[in-house]
Amino acid sequence: MNFKKEIEKLKKELDVTIVAHFYQKDEVFEMGDIVGDSLELAKKAMAAPSKNIIFCGVGFMGESVKVLSPQKRVLMPKVACCAMAKMIDVDYFNTNLKILNDAGISNDDILPITYINSSAAVKAAVGKMGGYACTSSNAFKIIEKGLTSGKKIFFVPDRCLGQNFANQMKLKSAVIGLDNIEDVKSSDIICYNGFCSVHQLFTPEDIDFYKEKYPDIIVAVHPECDVKVVDKADFVGSTSQLIKYITQDLDIEQKVVVGTEYNMVNRLRDKNTYILSSTKPECPTMNETTLEDLYNTLISIKNKTFDNEITVSDDVAKYAKIALEKMFEV
Repeated sequence: MNFKKEIEKLKKELDVTIVAHFYQKDEVFEMGDIVGDSLELAKKAMAAPSKNIIFCGVGFMGESVKVLSPQKRVLMPKVACCAMAKMIDVDYFNTNLKILNDAGISNDDILPITYINSSAAVKAAVGKMGGYACTSSNAFKIIEKGLTSGKKIFFVPDRCLGQNFANQMKLKSAVIGLDNIEDVKSSDIICYNGFCSVHQLFTPEDIDFYKEKYPDIIVAVHPECDVKVVDKADFVGSTSQLIKYITQDLDIEQKVVVGTEYNMVNRLRDKNTYILSSTKPECPTMNETTLEDLYNTLISIKNKTFDNEITVSDDVAKYAKIALEKMFEV
């Protein structure tokens, strides 16, 4: 079966918008009516006129669209998990709060900020405390806004993102479970100990290798990378910021090596672009979705079985929406 042809045919028949994240494999990405990073997709999916949204990405992304647009039916061809998002749940969130409470930091003195790579339930826990969601595109200004509260920022779940933005803002950060409790207590940004397994593949030694081979090469990385990698990079940005910088701001003759997910880097430009790893840094869960999965989801809409529909309980959606909407207000 020619899945691409059948998908295009079904798209014309059905009231549906296909949304695809930059990290999807090429054949799936090409089917997207809307493509982008987490922030772009959250905004654009809300504004899409279709009643049915098919989200090609990972589970927390589909949940976020459902929370923001409860009137839409959100389906996922593959309900893939995000390893980072799975590193935290509400119990772990509360356990870390208790660690801070036992160290003498009350909840009244804590403002939680959750990276969008978290479940709706974690976003709801953050929303209940008056906190914010953020993406790598807007984390700087969200943290900046949060600091005006005079409270300590509790950043979950990505320690690297929290540490890197703290360094950029010349603030002190510490990680619960890695740093001693006195350092945690004296920090402006307290980080949960989570991380992106793909972005941990990039190392300072990889940068040294490329700099030695091509002295004029530019190193561009995502802020989910380790602090030591970010400190040695020439440019640090979210997925969309990396794309703009490399495809619009750099001359095509300028060599650049990029530290982020393989599929996205591979689409950037035809020459002088390298991947900052000796391995193939693919996100395994982002790559689970296939054209056949997408086709089957469209068929389920046609047959009104609505396979892999995303649901979020009313109570969770209520508070998760607070965290997400506060993000959009900044």
